[in-house]
Amino acid sequence: MVKNFKKSFVLSFLALTLVLSLVLSTSAKTASALQVDIPLDQAIVYGGGESTNLRDYDPATTYSSGNKLVFSGLVSFDPRLNLTPDIAETWEVSDDGTVYTFHLRENARFHNNRFVTAKDVIYSWERAASPQLASDTVLTYLGDIVGVREMAAGQADHISGLQAINDLTLQVTIDAPKPYFLLKLTFPTAFVVDQENVETGEEWVRTPNGTGPYRLTEWKSFEYIVYEANLDFYLGAPSIPYVVIKLYAGDDLRLFETGDVDVAGVGIYDIDRMLDPSEPLHSQLVTGVDLCTGYVVFDSTQPPFDDVNVRKAFSMAFDRQRYIDVVLRGQALPAIGPYPPGLPGFNYELKGLDYDPEQARELLKQSKYGGAEGLPPIVYTNGGIGSYVSSDVAAMAEMWEQNLGVTVNIENIEYNYYYEQIYSGNHGQIFSGGWCADYPDPENFADVLFHSGSNQNQGGYSNPALDALLEQARVEQDVTKRIAMYQQAEQMIVDDAPVLFTTHSVSYQLVQPYVKGFVFTPITVPLERYMWLDGK
Repeated sequence: MVKNFKKSFVLSFLALTLVLSLVLSTSAKTASALQVDIPLDQAIVYGGGESTNLRDYDPATTYSSGNKLVFSGLVSFDPRLNLTPDIAETWEVSDDGTVYTFHLRENARFHNNRFVTAKDVIYSWERAASPQLASDTVLTYLGDIVGVREMAAGQADHISGLQAINDLTLQVTIDAPKPYFLLKLTFPTAFVVDQENVETGEEWVRTPNGTGPYRLTEWKSFEYIVYEANLDFYLGAPSIPYVVIKLYAGDDLRLFETGDVDVAGVGIYDIDRMLDPSEPLHSQLVTGVDLCTGYVVFDSTQPPFDDVNVRKAFSMAFDRQRYIDVVLRGQALPAIGPYPPGLPGFNYELKGLDYDPEQARELLKQSKYGGAEGLPPIVYTNGGIGSYVSSDVAAMAEMWEQNLGVTVNIENIEYNYYYEQIYSGNHGQIFSGGWCADYPDPENFADVLFHSGSNQNQGGYSNPALDALLEQARVEQDVTKRIAMYQQAEQMIVDDAPVLFTTHSVSYQLVQPYVKGFVFTPITVPLERYMWLDGK
């Protein structure tokens, strides 16, 4: 999902952050020395920003990985991405694989000490499925449950596949035996919220009554957010008493060097320095390949990208390696298909659409548009401020102009509302996209992004043969056959070129030596509850 503000958006988001930092530099120049009313030697401190769109903080409507400090669900991932019990202590699955019976922990409580019940889970999921909330993620992550689609369509008042057997027992019926169903419940859409808290008004997310390992105790916009350890957390109190997010405090690396933050991301212009073994901070660098794939979407429902030859031409006119070397300073891996390295089903023998300007021009001539001169005006929609064109989009547009003779016009949508506009269909024929794994399964890429019935298939791409294959793979219980199906599906997707695959991102983070237990995780987990401070 669009987790952690999806890695496909890294370049434009970095540009946005830079602009905001400049705009706020006067008011925030003392932010690094900000004094909060807690002992900072007992806190892990990060730098960060905030969204003006409150839907970004609601588990049912967020496009990101959500706030896993405050909220939790029935199951979770540990730092090694093992599926682990969370609010649900145990569960059983019926012989036919369609009925899950979850047994909730007796000691699971909300932050106000109210015990969590099966009815709270049902309320949370029915709220997510309500047409009034208009969640763009509910069908993707809860749509396998019988009755969710009917409720989301306004055809039912409740989810028929949910039943509270008693306060601590929840029965969930899904529409077919699907081996990935439990994995989907790790996503925020399935998190538990408190009805009384939610019904206080749209600002409820600023004072959430969650179930997670930390309580949000103070949120001062443009300055800081403070979380305090939930000592009654059902899996045990976290070792780190506080988590602090310093908002718009400045450059992450500079804050790390001055000791003002404990963990910092490293931007592309500083990576070479940190990779140098003679650099003093080199020993504090943690790296890893994200389970992310960057791409740009061709809207297959709009001319000229309703023609597969046009989509292929734009893909083959893009020099992936040059883009990585120049724009990303070599700090990414080339992507020719949806599956990132490390994901089950990743195929080294995948045949991509290689960079070939001559063949690209020939394909454009073979299209129903007859060449560049027959194309309609093309608009590329990106997230950004004003007329600023980010370097990644500028590089693509330049390649298309040089190799195809096509001029692409760029339009920006304010970043906080970018994805809402994309999901609403308010975009040009090309727009920025990308995906990071929500769970380590190829279904999360092939089916979620490219099945014609998926909400996340934002470019309107449709291939009945692919749909049939993906539907067959959903219920295939043999792992080897299932992986083979998803590899076949991946090749079909690449051949149809519904998107231009660009890169798989690499993570670089600096971690202070007194922060213990930190590990790189390609999928966001509530890592703070596994960490501790020693000698801060």
